Amino acid sequence: MRPAHEPPPSGGSGYAGSAPAGPARGTPGAAAFAPDPSHSWSAPLSPGSGRPVVSFAEPEGYDEQARPRPLGMRIRPRIAVAAACVVLGAGLIGGAVTGSWLVGDSGDGGARDTFTEAGGLWHSVPVDQLFPPTVSGTGAGPGGADRIWTRIAVAPDTGCANAFDPLLRKALAPVGCERLLRATYIDATQSYVTTVGLLFTTADATAMRSLDARFAKEGLDRRTDLMPRPYAAKGTPAAGFGDEQRAAWTVSVLTDAPVVVYAVSGWADDRAVDDPQPAEEAMESGATTSVAQAGLGHEAQGLADRVERALRKNVGPSTEQPS
Repeated sequence: MRPAHEPPPSGGSGYAGSAPAGPARGTPGAAAFAPDPSHSWSAPLSPGSGRPVVSFAEPEGYDEQARPRPLGMRIRPRIAVAAACVVLGAGLIGGAVTGSWLVGDSGDGGARDTFTEAGGLWHSVPVDQLFPPTVSGTGAGPGGADRIWTRIAVAPDTGCANAFDPLLRKALAPVGCERLLRATYIDATQSYVTTVGLLFTTADATAMRSLDARFAKEGLDRRTDLMPRPYAAKGTPAAGFGDEQRAAWTVSVLTDAPVVVYAVSGWADDRAVDDPQPAEEAMESGATTSVAQAGLGHEAQGLADRVERALRKNVGPSTEQPS
């Protein structure tokens, strides 16, 4: 893991994959941060410039669904029977082809190609498209309140050795670790900090489905001994955001992309938390813990959901799941 450098001076640009961003604009005594949306995660340095060579993701188009054509003629009974046979045969053949496409067996790509494409986003998409400088969470707060988060730090892309509690790292081991991307945000009131992460795995779709099923069956996303760790960047309001400050968290294993999305939140004043809660529990109606009352479950879940949406937008509509 490469060491994180000090945040850039006021007016400077933070480079993804090499240095954390500076503090949020408006933070007392903090340096201004103006991210350059063109920088990508693993771009090589151009000779003598110190600036990365940028790569961009190609946006995918959306195909309009064709409207059915009305039947504009009457067919005699005998012709209708013959036509029905042709349609039935074509339907069976088409169904077989469609089924093959869905499991990724067709030669023209399909679901398997989309899954593979998602796995390569960590090095082909600019950081600002995966972790936007500002994230709006309409209705994401307690009681449907709107939230706004500002990115204050971006971690260098690393492996997974120190990013998770030991048991969580062991639970995630079957899907491997290709790359880990992380960023830390602060809310508009500067009361809460949240680290959100994208773990790009080396697994295929079958392994991701198996891990997702295990998390659901064994409740691994609810255990306090299986939590992701924060990214505490020096010189930012999250500098003291360590393991003891974790308040709420969420872990989501995607099945249509080789990615695990997670987030962990805490107070921005570095206070320790004795009873962290899974975001889902902290968001339950009537929850009375200090974590729930502060809305820290909403902070973690709301930000994780929106970063996941940003990830999907870079692949295309075929990875969208019903909300």
